[in-house]
Amino acid sequence: MTSLLLYLATGAAAGILAGLLGIGGALLTIPLLSWLFATEQLPDVHILHLALGTSLASILFTSLASLRAHHWRGAVHWPVVRGLTIGILAGSLLGSTLAARLSGQFLKGFFVAFLGFVALQMLLDMRPKASRSLPGRAGLLGAGTLIGGLSGLVGIGGGSLSVPFLVWCNLPIHHAIGTSAAIGFPIALAGTIGYILNGLATAGLPPGSLGFVYLPALAGVTLASICTAPLGARLAHRLPVKRLKRAFAFFLLLVATKLLLELL
Repeated sequence: MTSLLLYLATGAAAGILAGLLGIGGALLTIPLLSWLFATEQLPDVHILHLALGTSLASILFTSLASLRAHHWRGAVHWPVVRGLTIGILAGSLLGSTLAARLSGQFLKGFFVAFLGFVALQMLLDMRPKASRSLPGRAGLLGAGTLIGGLSGLVGIGGGSLSVPFLVWCNLPIHHAIGTSAAIGFPIALAGTIGYILNGLATAGLPPGSLGFVYLPALAGVTLASICTAPLGARLAHRLPVKRLKRAFAFFLLLVATKLLLELL
């Protein structure tokens, strides 16, 4: 019961964060799940793999709610979604397959570097200038493969990668965010399949695991995040989001520092 309550709390915080700051809740979910899995004494060698797989599986459900909301507002650029999706599916599947074969220590180091990148991006408000048009079919395929691959590797929905790319390609910011929400689903779908399939033959996983997806955590995180994401969106219109985003960036830097010290 205690574990379930903690999973619900994790999902609730991730949902509010996603709605409030417009970033994927996975940046919070993965470190918290890693900590919770450690306190539950799940096998240390599999903790980060389970956190990444469970995070992507939860995005399967939360991305649908976000996609629907943005679609109703006409903020999803569907031709871009179609152009990116094939590459995203392939890249996310490859990224999750690669992650399943890498050591937990290497994955932790890569995740630390990614957290640092996202934190600096938020602190410095780094946004590329709209300096080019959208690429053709081959360009979108390549961009989708890269975005999907990195997202599958670090267990995220890809917004921190796809939104800057789309803004750089002259999409208005609201369309960039809405389109990013739409491509979060194929990222999560292919990535989840990869983490499940590559974990099925892995020995020593805890009961309740489906490959590298830990179902008790998935249920708690998903249920709570779906309920709280709309609350976060409403709070975004009342709270100083820029200050909160900077505060969260400092939190990410603290998490990255803690993980780095563990590695060292």
